[in-house]
Amino acid sequence: MAEAYKDQEFVEYAVKALVNHPEDVRTERTVDDRGVLITLHINQDDMGYIIGRQGQTARALRILLKTVGAKENARVNLKIFEPDELRREHQERKSQSVGGSATHGEAGMVTDQDLADLGI
Repeated sequence: MAEAYKDQEFVEYAVKALVNHPEDVRTERTVDDRGVLITLHINQDDMGYIIGRQGQTARALRILLKTVGAKENARVNLKIFEPDELRREHQERKSQSVGGSATHGEAGMVTDQDLADLGI
C-alpha cells in the first residue's frame, strides 16, 4: 500500500483479526464519482468468517466502514471478492452435504439473492 488511508487500514486490521489466514488478506482501494470502493481479497477458506451467519459479519463491517468514512467526509463501500467459479463449487458442495434435496435457502444457506442484497 503506497499511501495509507484510514478506511483501508481499518478493513485490513479488522479482517485480519477475524480470519485464519491473515497473510492472505489484501485490499484494493478505488475512488470514483460515487465514492470510495474497497475490494477485499481473502483466502477462500475464510469466506464464511467474513460473511458470517446470514451476512451479519459483512453487514457489521460495512456499517463500521461507513462510519470511518463519514469522519473523512467520504462515502465508502466494501466489496468482498469471490470468484464466480469458487462460489459455484462451494454451493454445489454444500447442497451435496445437505443431501441435495433442499435448495440453498431452505437449507439455511446464504442464497445468491442474499449476497446480491449485501452487494457481494
